[in-house]
Amino acid sequence: MTEPQVALAMLAIFIFLVFLGFPIAFTLMALGIFFGYFAYFDPSRMWRSYYRLDEDAGLWDSVSTWINGFFNNRVFDLFVNQTYTVMSNEVLTAVPLFLFMGYIVERANIVDRLFTTLNIASRNVPGSMGVAALITCALFATATGIVGAVVTLMGLLALPAMLKARYDTSFASGIICAGGTLGILIPPSIMLIVYAAASGVSIVRLYAGALLPGLVLVGLYLVYVVGRSILQPSAAPKPTKEEVPEVPFFRLVWLLLTSFFPLAFLIMAVLGSILFGLATPTEAAAIGALGGMVLAVAYRAMTFQRLRESVYLTVRTTAMVCWLFVGSYVFSSVFSYLGGERLIAEFVAGLNLTPLQFLLLAQGIIFLLGWPLEWSEIIIIFVPIFLPLLPMFGIDPLFFGILVALNLQTSFLTPPMAMSAYYLKGIAPPNVELMQIFKGVMPFLFMVFVSMVLLYNFPQLVFHLPQVFYGR
Repeated sequence: MTEPQVALAMLAIFIFLVFLGFPIAFTLMALGIFFGYFAYFDPSRMWRSYYRLDEDAGLWDSVSTWINGFFNNRVFDLFVNQTYTVMSNEVLTAVPLFLFMGYIVERANIVDRLFTTLNIASRNVPGSMGVAALITCALFATATGIVGAVVTLMGLLALPAMLKARYDTSFASGIICAGGTLGILIPPSIMLIVYAAASGVSIVRLYAGALLPGLVLVGLYLVYVVGRSILQPSAAPKPTKEEVPEVPFFRLVWLLLTSFFPLAFLIMAVLGSILFGLATPTEAAAIGALGGMVLAVAYRAMTFQRLRESVYLTVRTTAMVCWLFVGSYVFSSVFSYLGGERLIAEFVAGLNLTPLQFLLLAQGIIFLLGWPLEWSEIIIIFVPIFLPLLPMFGIDPLFFGILVALNLQTSFLTPPMAMSAYYLKGIAPPNVELMQIFKGVMPFLFMVFVSMVLLYNFPQLVFHLPQVFYGR
């Protein structure tokens, strides 16, 4: 086999092992080291000291020198260097801080207050409870960036309230599943930080570029919720005074000041300090983590147990991301050294694709990968395969990254592997069936595709704010 063929075999074995359920980070590292040992195998270099031993050298010196030569393969130097590179990456430093902010906010009892207040404030809007749930999901998802946490918590809080208010089961389920995924796209998104580290694109420009597409997607969701509530009132009946009480104006203002505005201000402070250049993403994430702790104390929800849980979950998730990066860097370095990257580039070039066709092909592959894989694995492992091809088609990696972030919404919403649906099913009342949840997410999945079409046709939705803030 030629070296490029070995590289393709390496990729095929990785995909096969992933489907068997092997841990992805350690599978990447194992395959990278195994095939890298073959790629960098050089006996004359590795056992140079062994060959130079005197004839009267002892058995112990011979054996130890030969073993040292066995580990004198450059793949081990590559592994150590890539590990150090990941652990010292300043962009990734923001990940644990944003995660900690999210976990603290999740445990601060903010979401129930927020949903209740928005429910009261929007009671005269068609589909008011669905609108309140969607806005709560958007804010909470933006603060946490953790899809499972948002869907689970909102499923425990908002789904029973909507079902009690006689909402259509599929409609209510779809709102929570779709709203819970918004944190992948809307800044300050952890996914965009990971993409920035993998692609070298400025995280600040990514945040600016993702803002308008994120708001467009939220707007499409709200239009659908309100429109269906008007056209099909039985799907979202108007709440009674017993379900959603009327409150005096000043009481409503006080409720908003103590529930909606603190979380919104925290998010805007973090995002604004990044976009306006007042702080680096890492510094802003530190501010957000501190702000989350202040909110938890203000709501009297800060306990040592909750703090310990937040720290533990932060460390666990950060370790997963870092080891995924280490494995991916080792794997991709060996894959490229063997000529796999060049082979893929030559194959794609031979297809004579237009930039639009290439984008459709890449997004289609990412869409399919979203079924068996998490977004972090797609961004760290597979997206770097497409990045070297972007200059060939004149595609800005900023635009490509926002499209990927938008596309990954579908990985949580597309049956049969719609993880947000399974998160919701796990905590939903027994009468809520999985097929009802699948049915409910389909219109929101269609809205994601509509927003992608809008981005294809109006790329300034991505480029406008970065150009306004930072120039070309």
